[in-house]
Amino acid sequence: MEEIAELLREAREESGIELEEVSKDLEISEIILKNVEEGKIGSFKDIFTLKEYISSYAKYLGLDSEKIIDEFNEYLFEYTSRIPIKEIEKTIELNTKETEEEKIISPYTLNRPKNKKGIYIFIYILLLILVVLAIFWSVNQITVDKKSAYVVSYRK
Repeated sequence: MEEIAELLREAREESGIELEEVSKDLEISEIILKNVEEGKIGSFKDIFTLKEYISSYAKYLGLDSEKIIDEFNEYLFEYTSRIPIKEIEKTIELNTKETEEEKIISPYTLNRPKNKKGIYIFIYILLLILVVLAIFWSVNQITVDKKSAYVVSYRK
């Protein structure tokens, strides 16, 4: 990573461009670009975002961005392949414990998940009542003195 960072910094300095100008043109914070030029990977949370910054910066400076990203990928592979498996397993175990602890619900601190079946039953009953009322209303509209409107109009 130090080689990539040095390459980017030297290319910028050779072209006589200030870091502030690059920041404005690429719309990337000056601090981020400075961290990229210094090779500080630890200041980035997401490697994919860092790759995008490096690629954009390299293209801006007229360098072969694909070649630089390939070098960065090789660096990442070498870096991650040196991490002991026990350390990876420990990190995974810690992450799973944290998610399991989040699943525990206390009646005093968190709201319990609400039962949504009651809402659906209420809606079904309400719809049924509305349908019954609509039928009753329509029947009342077509009857006069307990006779159907058809019979009443026919006899007149």
